[in-house]
Amino acid sequence: ASMLYLDYGRKSGEWIPNEFGGKENLGAVSFLKELNVLIHREFPGAVTIAEESTAWPGVSRPTYTGGLGFTFKWNMGWMHDMLSFFQHDPIYRRFHQNQITFGLLYAFSENFILALSHDEVVHGKRTLLDKMPGDVWQRFANLRLLYGYMYSHPGKKMLFMGGEFGQWWEWNHDTSLDWHLCEDEPHRGLQRLIRDLNRIYRQEPALYEVDFDWSGFQWIDFSDTDNSVIAYIRKARSTNEAIVCACNFTPVARHGYRIGVPEAGWYRELLNTDGIAYGGSNMGNGGGVHATNIPSHGLPYSLTVTLPPLSTLLLKRQPTNER
Repeated sequence: ASMLYLDYGRKSGEWIPNEFGGKENLGAVSFLKELNVLIHREFPGAVTIAEESTAWPGVSRPTYTGGLGFTFKWNMGWMHDMLSFFQHDPIYRRFHQNQITFGLLYAFSENFILALSHDEVVHGKRTLLDKMPGDVWQRFANLRLLYGYMYSHPGKKMLFMGGEFGQWWEWNHDTSLDWHLCEDEPHRGLQRLIRDLNRIYRQEPALYEVDFDWSGFQWIDFSDTDNSVIAYIRKARSTNEAIVCACNFTPVARHGYRIGVPEAGWYRELLNTDGIAYGGSNMGNGGGVHATNIPSHGLPYSLTVTLPPLSTLLLKRQPTNER
């Protein structure tokens, strides 16, 4: 933003408009476009990423369509909304559900990266784990839930070091990370979760293949504010690779919770952030659940599941020969 806008950080009278009377820095715009064209032409496969906090359009769109030509753009709005939402006591989250759904209104306007960067764990902002409300168990559960939602949300992922095992202290460039925390089970469990999320992310095309278009995402239900639950489908190019995702943002387990699904069959539980290996209560669905012929949420079939406290569930329909 400091490059793109002539009035950035300046008061009225401290800047001169461009030749068209606007506040856009046309020289900087031309420079960034040429830079990205050269990088992508001379170094195929190279990635350029913009940390841009304004609504400048087309940051990650090709220059030949009028964009700046970056490969990706940090999704600063998603990051701010998520961290604000998760700092609410769960009893009040029903009044703030828009913070976890608003990002889908613009999620496909850029090639976004969901960034939880060093900027969020310095200068008195506290670490991700320390931002979470509740007792120690709930803090870890909230962070596992956040990571589960992040990995299943459209957009590429970026997690700053230390977040993968739950640092208690802010990042300090003069010291090492607190690796000794991995000797304690809650931190080791969080590390296992990140390991499994990375593995599943690589294995499941629905989680990465169609990140920047509506065809890769479908809401099941975003309106259950009373229970602070959302459910959605991530899709790959192949219709057989879809994943059903459900998040419970409260510490209250939801038993017999019905979620609409598009197809009949047995849905295997790919991931449950409440699993005992991650430090959770080990509440779940016994490895999977069968869909019934009961329509729900505008879909022809439905699952009746247990949503563990403060958890993300990922479920995938299994082919007949694999059940």
